[in-house]
Amino acid sequence: MSTLETIRRPVLVLDFGSQVTQLIARRIRELSVYCEIHPYSLPIDRIRELDPPAIVLSGGPASVLDRGAPTIDREVLELGVPVLGICYGLQLMVHLLGGELASGAGREYGLAELAVETSLGPLARFAAGERLTVWMSHGDRVERLPEGFAAIGRSAGAPLAAVGSVERRLYGVQFHPEVSHTPRGRDMLAAFLFDVARCEASWTGRSFITESVARLRERIGGGRVVLGLSGGVDSSVAAALLHRAVGDRLTCILVDNGLLREREAELVREAFARQVGLEVRVVDASERFLGALRGVTDPEKKRKVIGHLFIEVFEEEARRLGGVDFLAQGTLYPDVIESVSVRGPAAVIKSHHNVGGLPQGMDLELVEPLRELFKDEVREVGLLLGLPRELIWRHPFPGPGLAVRILGEVTREQLAIVRGADAIVEAEVRAAGLYEKTWQAFAVLLPVRTVGVMGDDRTYDHVVAVRAVESTDAMTADWARLPHDLLARISNRIIREVPGVNRVAYDISSKPPATIEWE
Repeated sequence: MSTLETIRRPVLVLDFGSQVTQLIARRIRELSVYCEIHPYSLPIDRIRELDPPAIVLSGGPASVLDRGAPTIDREVLELGVPVLGICYGLQLMVHLLGGELASGAGREYGLAELAVETSLGPLARFAAGERLTVWMSHGDRVERLPEGFAAIGRSAGAPLAAVGSVERRLYGVQFHPEVSHTPRGRDMLAAFLFDVARCEASWTGRSFITESVARLRERIGGGRVVLGLSGGVDSSVAAALLHRAVGDRLTCILVDNGLLREREAELVREAFARQVGLEVRVVDASERFLGALRGVTDPEKKRKVIGHLFIEVFEEEARRLGGVDFLAQGTLYPDVIESVSVRGPAAVIKSHHNVGGLPQGMDLELVEPLRELFKDEVREVGLLLGLPRELIWRHPFPGPGLAVRILGEVTREQLAIVRGADAIVEAEVRAAGLYEKTWQAFAVLLPVRTVGVMGDDRTYDHVVAVRAVESTDAMTADWARLPHDLLARISNRIIREVPGVNRVAYDISSKPPATIEWE
């Protein structure tokens, strides 16, 4: 089967609102099988059109027995396509096929022990009698199975914790194989995908590049493309991929708004010229941005001022180029997922800036070459395209730049302080070998001054907060337990080397309830 055919036949993950649905897709992708997440309400005709080799029904917060609970057309289970129901997905499958559920019976939350009864379906790679640690999170449980189903695994709170019909290739598990708390969950998903559904492990970074280049060339033809390059991994990889597809018909514009990290524009331009052979057009608009931000202290207003002015500058440059047909963006798959609700428009998680379409008045066609990828896949593709590792693994940087790491009005003096402190944090975390183990590490300038002593003099200077977090996708994050000696070096260097700072604090808040950025 060709890569193109594989992409056109995705494993479908039908989402019922679980907080970990993305993890199902990520685990399947890790097994080199292409999949897509769609709302549970995906019409049956569309499912037939996609012709999936397998379907996964996700978990969800509702009870199948509730009035108005999300459901699917029973015909989904009668297509002859292998189906795996997870938690809510299992209960829905049982309910639709005539089994019985008990509301509030046998609640299990957290780690549980699963006893394998029969080596079938997702448990095909385990021996009968084997005991496995799994993660449970359910209130309802299956009491009676539909005709043709049999139990293949049990737990203390759920005698029918894993079930299946060999003849119909329908299986369900009460636990969550996609989370890291189920250590052998990857093997369970592999058993379903490869042993039951006979999927092919053909989704790789190299296959994505080959297919994407062909599709981009076909779509763009002889047209010209403009891309706003930020120096972040997403726009950088999108630029490298487009350059491979259309060569010098791509123009990358990096708007230097004066809010970038130390030597950001210079480093990005040098990296692309050296590694990709692509010239980056740098536009110095720092005076315009700093002028527009004068007197602005509200964080949301900062973001709007910066966002609107960026579009204004970018449009001006695109018009100067002339003859541009396409606008490229580094939209990723999580951006797409988070902009689609499983329960309708009122429950959209967030509207991502990359998924809102084109700016008003721009008569360009949108190109999103990374729209199918998760962040870890983007990094793999970037390395395969020859981008330097230090660029690919740069920590995420907010769109409004250092403006949201300065609490209060943004001035040149404050930018010099936070930029200098940020460079020290990055340098020391790198030197400690912890840069790629942390999601983000940076400095924040607080709107307070404190008394200090330097030499024999009293000082009244600024406070810098250091923020370092660990995460996999930024949806949740925990504060990084950086070694005390590393924190001491960071603090000493900032106070010694950055004029105007006499105190350094360390942020030990997790997300939630805090956010990663301070504004």
